[in-house]
Amino acid sequence: MRGEPVTRNPYKNPKTPKLTVDAWIRDAQGRLLLVKRGRPPFKGRWGLPGGFCEWRETTEVCCAREAQEETGLKVRVGALLGVYSDPDRDPRGHNVTVLYEAKPVKGKVQGGDDAAEAGWFTPRELRRLSFAFDHGKIIREQLRKRRTAGHSRRGPTACAPE
Repeated sequence: MRGEPVTRNPYKNPKTPKLTVDAWIRDAQGRLLLVKRGRPPFKGRWGLPGGFCEWRETTEVCCAREAQEETGLKVRVGALLGVYSDPDRDPRGHNVTVLYEAKPVKGKVQGGDDAAEAGWFTPRELRRLSFAFDHGKIIREQLRKRRTAGHSRRGPTACAPE
């Protein structure tokens, strides 16, 4: 019919955003866990632990898996903190990331997978770092939310498989 909107089939469109997941991991002292990228893009810059969601993997499981692969920590995934979808946030293409709060459960912090290193940073130390992607913006936004809202979140909901 004329005048009706055209509905496109997203399964037939070869150009769709890729899905990534990032973890917001803080310790008892309030420091944030970041990883230094070991490969391009943004090699040598700091970012939140995370990566691409695999086929038939939930975003919560992806968060726990990526956190463990990149930081050495097993985490318990909690509240959804945000979704970041700027088409220009990644030079490789349009990626959408889902950010979850995660609590360390066990393990020793060390860089792994495509992370050259991992480390804890105070809010003051974060100011001097060079960030990958839009992670500086995400971190500033999340810290601002915590300062202004008194920060109360639900407890953890999922763990990485053993």
